[in-house]
Amino acid sequence: MADINDIVLIYMEEKPQAFARIEAIEPDIKRGWYHVQLLLLQIPLTIVTWILRDVYINGETFTMEGKPIRLEKVVAPKGGYRPEKEPPPESSDGGSQKSKVISLKDLKKK
Repeated sequence: MADINDIVLIYMEEKPQAFARIEAIEPDIKRGWYHVQLLLLQIPLTIVTWILRDVYINGETFTMEGKPIRLEKVVAPKGGYRPEKEPPPESSDGGSQKSKVISLKDLKKK
C-alpha cells in the first residue's frame, strides 16, 4: 500500500499523467474512505486532496468525472546508490580507501 511520503504515478485513462507525493492520509467520516493529500510534482507545485477508498490508494482503478484513474506506487531502481553502511572498496595495497566528503555549503563561500 502506498503511504505518506511515497511517490505515486497517476494514470488517467491508462496513460501516465503526473507524479505526486502523498502528503497525508486522514480518515473520512464514511468508514473505509480517506482524504488523501497529494503534492503534484509539476510546475507549479500543486496540492490536491482526493477522497479515496483504501483499495484505490493500493492501485485499484477508480473514476473521476467518468475517466478511469489509477495510482501506482513508484519504487526506486536498484543500483546507482550505495549506502554508507557498505564498506569502502579496497585499494590495491590491501588497505581501504577513505572517502573525502566535500561540503557544497563551503564551496559556495569561495
